[in-house]
Amino acid sequence: MLKLYIVQPIMGYGVAKVLDSTHPDYRKGDLVWGMTGWEEYSLVPASDRLFKIQHTDVPLTYYTGLLGMAGMTAYAGFYEVCSPKKGEYVYVSAASGAVGQLVGQFAKLLGCYVVGSAGSKDKVELLKNKFGFDAAFNYKEETDLDAALKRYFPEGIDIYFENVGGKMLDAVLLNMRVHGRIAVCGMISEYNNDRPEPVHNLMYIIGKRVRMEGLLVGDFYHLYPKFVEMLIPYIKEGKITYVEDIAEGLESAPAALIGLFTGRNVGKQLVVVSHD
Repeated sequence: MLKLYIVQPIMGYGVAKVLDSTHPDYRKGDLVWGMTGWEEYSLVPASDRLFKIQHTDVPLTYYTGLLGMAGMTAYAGFYEVCSPKKGEYVYVSAASGAVGQLVGQFAKLLGCYVVGSAGSKDKVELLKNKFGFDAAFNYKEETDLDAALKRYFPEGIDIYFENVGGKMLDAVLLNMRVHGRIAVCGMISEYNNDRPEPVHNLMYIIGKRVRMEGLLVGDFYHLYPKFVEMLIPYIKEGKITYVEDIAEGLESAPAALIGLFTGRNVGKQLVVVSHD
């Protein structure tokens, strides 16, 4: 069980307005996104933790997700780690989350066949009807994940965007195609376990020459300008849809955080501290 000992504000990605600055790159009134505290006012000593917001003609909340860390994670994992090709078969787990919903849409824009999984009927419908996935399923209703994947991918999976781990990863490994790629973004099934859940099918990586690579978005922030240049037109043309789950007030932050581990949220979980 993960234990937190709070001696300072919890840090997380946020959007903020600069009230005062001694740094030459930031002036009073600038809008920024990056690491801030769970608090009304933050002192940020390191400028490399912030990105100045250049495009204010899109919702500022997008910089906490779509145009922020979640968007960069989806972009880096799909395009840079997985090197996708038109027509490939793509599977995304935890697909209705902040990152997964974007990976699926990027794949569809490229011309891939995309299937996602989520943990409720409403989320499955969201994937198919709002985000444009070719198919989706509720993993909680599947007693045999291997059989479920074979049903949706009779010819196998080229790209798996991994957000879950455990039994899901085990089933995916049985269904990867030769020279498949797996971007390991997260393993939500493992975060609250006292001991790791074993994965039994790793040997399939060898015969199928599957490349499996961990993903930390911080390694790719140098590509942020390229990412924004690609995404802003998609947003303005309505080719990318993004769903946010917004809680009001700093006092709602603990419940919003806990909800992430029970699947309560739909889309990117945000907490509005101030509308100013």
